[in-house]
Amino acid sequence: MTRDTAAVKRADAERNRAKILAVAREALAGSGDLPSMAEISRRAGVGMATLYRNFPGRLELIEELYRTQIDEICSAAENAEGETPGEAFFAWLDYFHAAGARKGPLATLLLADSPGESRVLSEHRARVIAAAEPLFQAAQRSGEVRDDVALGEVLDAVVAAGRIPASRGSMVRVLFDGLRRHG
Repeated sequence: MTRDTAAVKRADAERNRAKILAVAREALAGSGDLPSMAEISRRAGVGMATLYRNFPGRLELIEELYRTQIDEICSAAENAEGETPGEAFFAWLDYFHAAGARKGPLATLLLADSPGESRVLSEHRARVIAAAEPLFQAAQRSGEVRDDVALGEVLDAVVAAGRIPASRGSMVRVLFDGLRRHG
């Protein structure tokens, strides 16, 4: 196989992988659940062998979808902007809350498809905390955010408040207001 032929095959494999992930993401956004692997294969227009070469099972596909969302959350923390450290932190926290609605079904699927506590969830939780900690500490140092709470507690509270169906985010706003240091 020539170098050009190998490059074409790699590009084709990447396109197929991207199609599989796009179909799975779209299905999750619509119903909150993944269709069967056969249905994903059909919708993506790839054969079952291609699907299983990329994702040996449903759990690996779910893990990849979740990892991608966590990458986006971490990137948003690294690129958060605001006129003050507190504004940057709260802008990112807003993003985290919105992303939680998208990743929540994936976390549920991960827990359902993996025995015991998911290693993936705890690893990615640590990544999010590490990415957002500089923002959080800067907001605390500036006096805009209370210094008697830890970032992990804040994130857990945002996730919990976001699960209250009738609140439509109002409980998250109450939480944000409670985090602000009032002088």
